[in-house]
Amino acid sequence: MFISHLEPSSLWKYFESICKIPRLSKNEEKIRAFLKEFAQKNRLDVKEDKVGNILITRQADTGYENRKAVVLQSHMDMVGEKNADTVHNWASDPIKPFIEDGWVTAKVTTLGADDGIGMAAQMAILTDKSFKTGKIECLFTVDEESGMTGAINLQKDFFTSDILINLDSEDEGELFIGCAGGIDTVAEFNVETEKCSGEGMAYEISVTGLHGGHSGDEIHNGYANAVKLIAETISAFKNIFDARLSFIDAGNLRNAIPREAFARLVAKNLSEKEAGKIIGEYQDRFAAEYEATEPNLKLDIKTCNLPETVIKSNIQSDLINSLLKCPHGVIAWSKSMDNLVETSTNLASVKMKDNKITIVTSQRSSVNSAKNELALRIEKVFEEAGAKVRHSDGYPGWEPDTNSQILNITRSSYTRLFGEKPLVRAIHAGLECGLILEKYPGLDMISFGPTIKGAHTPEERINIVTTLKFWDLLVDVLKNIPEKE
Repeated sequence: MFISHLEPSSLWKYFESICKIPRLSKNEEKIRAFLKEFAQKNRLDVKEDKVGNILITRQADTGYENRKAVVLQSHMDMVGEKNADTVHNWASDPIKPFIEDGWVTAKVTTLGADDGIGMAAQMAILTDKSFKTGKIECLFTVDEESGMTGAINLQKDFFTSDILINLDSEDEGELFIGCAGGIDTVAEFNVETEKCSGEGMAYEISVTGLHGGHSGDEIHNGYANAVKLIAETISAFKNIFDARLSFIDAGNLRNAIPREAFARLVAKNLSEKEAGKIIGEYQDRFAAEYEATEPNLKLDIKTCNLPETVIKSNIQSDLINSLLKCPHGVIAWSKSMDNLVETSTNLASVKMKDNKITIVTSQRSSVNSAKNELALRIEKVFEEAGAKVRHSDGYPGWEPDTNSQILNITRSSYTRLFGEKPLVRAIHAGLECGLILEKYPGLDMISFGPTIKGAHTPEERINIVTTLKFWDLLVDVLKNIPEKE
């Protein structure tokens, strides 16, 4: 069954088309061209700014010209995640969505419903003539997932709306009126190597099968971090057998909890039997520690060819010790909102290339000072180990406004449509709303969406029933936008 046969058919039709177009962060050329072609085909006004953000406008219907204008906002890029043994060319291969047990998911890759479903909803609204409404502007931003470049560089006069509805939330039945701010802390080690003696045996260690997940939405779920597990395992082999590290590769994206990690070690006096015994012990230990959250955790070891060089012992020790000391997970819970993470950090990836090892971490907080203090704490961990550390510019949070007009409209629509009250809350994930609010002070904002699970992992899936509810809510809200005061 094609997903375009689902309801609402126009939304799913556009989402199916979006899935065919490569659109990883910083590589959005094809999706930008697709959006501009869509606008021209449907005789809609379209413009593009200097960084690639797209704005497509549906003018007010006759008799609705005095309604407040609304901008619907999504991001056009997606996270590309797959398991190491999966073949997928992100520059050319389409995503292959399919239906399974009431959900739409993809074959062995991320689905891109984050935020392809928001884009599809915008396109469906722009072309749906079954209801009358005021002016609607649809803002598609670039590079949200790897740095929020589009929102950071958004021009102050790019759109004219009074109200913004962000379509990048992932929990149906919940209306979001605030989000965390964030900053990245990146450490870089200069790698000095020495020639491998040619004695002993070489082993490749792997950590696979972890859940991973969105580093904002799922940081509190207690999932294992592949970087931490591989660092702890390497440390054990170093302490017992003076094993030397020749290569490490762990994690992938700054906003994804790392699911896989790989390393190669050389040891002179370590037999396969002894190596297997240690791995077995650590496998049992990790499995017991993460019994509730990581049923597929796998720690493995196999022999490999001796490398030409290994990392010098002192640099290896500094690297591994800093990874073990670096915090990961929830740092503090909100004191003003129940069950909301206030501050967290994600030890996201370790990459070795051209005699350098780069470690990427990402901090989030709804308290700006806490975010910055945590970034400095992590900076100190890596600087004390001899690494050079830099921080990204970061992005602000979005402070909740419980008296928001669009909140009251959306809450009333939800209750009337579905017979129950929605939950109103803030989200620990970073939305672009805070950055947009900086450029457009006084903008009235809300965020809602269908239920998406496993974002930023190959298990990403979107619930079909909640997608229809999301659509019905969006249409009803747009029908009930008030006139300008």
